[in-house]
Amino acid sequence: MDLRIGDVFERLIDGLKDRFDPFFHAVADGLTAAIHALEGLLLLAPSHVLIGLVALASWRLSGLGSAVLCALGLELIVGMGLWQATMETLALVLSSACVSLLLGIPLGIVASYNRGLARGLRPLLDSMQTMPAFVYLIPAVLFFRLGKVPGVVATVIFAMPPAVRLTQLGIQQVPRDVVEAAIAFGSTPRQLLWNVQLPIALPTLLAGVNQTLMLSLSMVVISAMIGAGGLGEQVLKGITQLRIGLGFESGIAVVILAIVLDRLTNALGQPRSRPT
Repeated sequence: MDLRIGDVFERLIDGLKDRFDPFFHAVADGLTAAIHALEGLLLLAPSHVLIGLVALASWRLSGLGSAVLCALGLELIVGMGLWQATMETLALVLSSACVSLLLGIPLGIVASYNRGLARGLRPLLDSMQTMPAFVYLIPAVLFFRLGKVPGVVATVIFAMPPAVRLTQLGIQQVPRDVVEAAIAFGSTPRQLLWNVQLPIALPTLLAGVNQTLMLSLSMVVISAMIGAGGLGEQVLKGITQLRIGLGFESGIAVVILAIVLDRLTNALGQPRSRPT
């Protein structure tokens, strides 16, 4: 028996594209405007000003050592001439992470209350996390063509599962006696969620934010294959043109950006230490 699953998937994609083409155009226009606005904002100030702001935030959140590490790493990126590519990548990462969190956190909250939905989401989220990242580029290109927008869409699909899972986990781990006490004092479901469950689950939610950012960064580099640009494009040039130096420098820039994002988001989820 010959099962042509790929043909069925192809027909499904073609049907969705034909039926919802105006919707995909609207999404593409919105994402394009958001990405360009964020890129413009990041590139508006001189690089050293932005580095100083990042170092200050890192110092306030996690201490002097982290601030020095972030500042030196970003200065190295400037010295390698990759600042603009790095800001383009950061804009893609932040755009993708914001969309992933806007979709994933509410879905995780609903799943924490609805066991049927949680059971239904589990295999879907497992598939999203285990599917090879390159596969997401195919429908993204078919729906949105080449460029930054399909890169963001593919990244959202790849990076959203941790936001859903950790939001659901954080709310479910809120102690039962705390929930019962809040209900006994007359809390409405909205008050229970916003004033009790979400504050207690915040460290777990921030861990989901951190994982979403890291997965977004890894995916936007791969998205350079469909014209997303940024550091991924430089890495791709290094591979295809056998420019070893460019590939190495671009890889280092990606690592530095990952360290900066990781330090800042991890510090948000931990008790604040006094700056030294």
